Amino acid sequence: MDGFDGDAEITRRSDNHHPTIWGDHFLGANEWEEKEHKDLKEEVRKMLVISPSKSFQKLELINTIQLLGVAYHFEHEIEETLSNIYNGYEEWIGEFCESDLHVVALSFRLLRQQGYYVSSDVFRMFTDDQGNYNKSLVNDMQGLLSLYEAAQFRVHDEENLDEAINFTTTHLKLMLPKLSNSLSIKVSNAIKYPINKTIAKVATRKYISFYQEDKSCDQVLFNFAKLDFNTLQKMHKRELCDITRWWKELNLANELPFARDRVVELYFWSLGVYFEPQYNVARKILTKVLCFVSITDDIYDTYGTLHELTLLTNAIERWNIDAAENLASYMKLFYTALLHLYNEVEKELAKENKSFRVNFAISEMKKLVRAYFQEAKWYHGNTIPRMEEEYMKNGIESSTIPNLATTSWLGMGDEATKEAFEWITTEPPILVASSIIGRLLNDIGGVYDIFSF
Repeated sequence: MDGFDGDAEITRRSDNHHPTIWGDHFLGANEWEEKEHKDLKEEVRKMLVISPSKSFQKLELINTIQLLGVAYHFEHEIEETLSNIYNGYEEWIGEFCESDLHVVALSFRLLRQQGYYVSSDVFRMFTDDQGNYNKSLVNDMQGLLSLYEAAQFRVHDEENLDEAINFTTTHLKLMLPKLSNSLSIKVSNAIKYPINKTIAKVATRKYISFYQEDKSCDQVLFNFAKLDFNTLQKMHKRELCDITRWWKELNLANELPFARDRVVELYFWSLGVYFEPQYNVARKILTKVLCFVSITDDIYDTYGTLHELTLLTNAIERWNIDAAENLASYMKLFYTALLHLYNEVEKELAKENKSFRVNFAISEMKKLVRAYFQEAKWYHGNTIPRMEEEYMKNGIESSTIPNLATTSWLGMGDEATKEAFEWITTEPPILVASSIIGRLLNDIGGVYDIFSF
């Protein structure tokens, strides 16, 4: 692709991104009446309240509510129940769970999902002296599936849960031909999309269909889950309508045709972070910043010359509109829009005395740009960086995880405290580990893209 900087012709690289496939599809959305939703919600709440506190019946109900994607309505009730089970865990295991793999695995998973650490030694009752799982379990489809899902929440050095993954995967696959069509699909889906590695609302949509076919399906709970899903979907469509309108008015997709136009996909990414109604402002902010991160990536990765990138990096370090005067025309447009977005976010947050958050996000954007610029210098200098000392160190920032993790908190409620923002700037181990994983997965995907041509 050829571009022009003054009178000099410049040869630029291009990734040949396809145009957006969505057009203006999300500019129309309707509202939903809430009365039926409210009534069904109260009926489900009553189901939770009247179930005996420490009963397997209540544990199963909580599991179903979570899988149907409506647990966010009943956080207090669920926390109270699981807290009680955790505080009397040994008694619970002895009274309700002894030799019942499904009950042991389900209680283990629900507690770990809730943030309670319970020992995986509880599964040793199902293994022999060599640590192998008992062969008598191979025909217990429900128990195997529950163990498989529980093992997804293993931590380092839990070899018995590593073995559980291998054992359950092998035998669940062997059982598939013997299962009914609907149950076979459910088990296959669980294996292909582990419970802790899915987009919440995608998993919810699938489980609603599975639950409808289940003999134990409770019609009130099913109707509430279906209505809640549709209500959320309509709300998400309205949000996407607003974001699409903002994106079209910005007109960067036309002004910067070399960059990816992926506003719908980026909004979907935000939904993977949080789908609940109370995070609507946070989702919009995160999606808008994602749009600019995507453009920034394309400028540094493929389109900009090293000279142009040097000027843009310096301008972003200054974070002042006056710094735009020396930029190439297309960069000037991008830079002005970038600063305007953060100014608008700051004004929005100032209404609730939360504008201090924006400085943390700006700092992360500067770090990201420095990392992108370092990669550009390696490319233009034909330099191969050392893997651990240079590439992975820089890759923590270029993964975008520190930037987007911080940005995802901007529009949240009071739980996103100043102390939380200060903590995340220290690059805690959980952030570093997530960033390294993100960097490597992105690189693997990039290799696949290259060889797909």
